[in-house]
Amino acid sequence: MHKDTFCMKELMELVEDISSHNLVPYEELPKYDFFLSQVIDYLNDNFTEEMYTNNIIQNYIKSEIISKPEAGKKRGYTKVHLIQLVLISYMRPILTTEEIRKVLKLAFNSIDDRSDDIISWEDAYKIFSNIHQNKRSILDNPCGFGDSLDEIVHAMELSPDEEERIELFLTVMALISQASIIKKLVQRLIHDYSDIEEKE
Repeated sequence: MHKDTFCMKELMELVEDISSHNLVPYEELPKYDFFLSQVIDYLNDNFTEEMYTNNIIQNYIKSEIISKPEAGKKRGYTKVHLIQLVLISYMRPILTTEEIRKVLKLAFNSIDDRSDDIISWEDAYKIFSNIHQNKRSILDNPCGFGDSLDEIVHAMELSPDEEERIELFLTVMALISQASIIKKLVQRLIHDYSDIEEKE
């Protein structure tokens, strides 16, 4: 239903609603392994504006954007694959495939080798989720994540080179979160208030 009035208080409420309900919490991600068809169904159910197909997933594997499915397993897609694809779902409206690959390489080096990851996919998802849910002040302080990212990275006790890479990775992911929220906010405003007549 379209609304016939608009005020800034409602805008802030929309920001809070979008930032707090737009990402599946880590604890609610399925814990079992998947067939490819189940992965695609899950993504299309949770990211309705981003249609996934077998070809898209296969291209991500070939482009080294996501890990290869587990060899020899009937259900070859794990929770890590799902985490990779959920994070990519926020990146793909903003970045090219090559840009996504470069961003992920900052934190995970070789996509198919867990031993050279600087941080785990689970930690990356949890940090992104926390950043995403705490962007409720996005209109008042759109770049207000710097100090908190410094604290997160410092607590990881990484080497200086790794610290720089992870800080860059998390900064990019924070900006992606911000862009995602702004996009959804604009879409909601257009939808909810599209019947307001222009006043002369």
